[in-house]
Amino acid sequence: MPGEVVNLRRFRKSRARVEKEAAAAENRSRHGRTGAEKAADRIAEDKAERHIEGHRRDRPDD
Repeated sequence: MPGEVVNLRRFRKSRARVEKEAAAAENRSRHGRTGAEKAADRIAEDKAERHIEGHRRDRPDD
């Protein structure tokens, strides 16, 4: 008997998984942000937060 016996359900599921992963990778590259972009956004957010906190007025105690 030539070849290997293959469960068709497993074969279909594994092929679908591979196709889904390829589509996900394409979407990540198309719509995702790079690590540098995320880091730059974090830095800008931290800077804005420090700026706002630095200009906060303290309330006098009653």
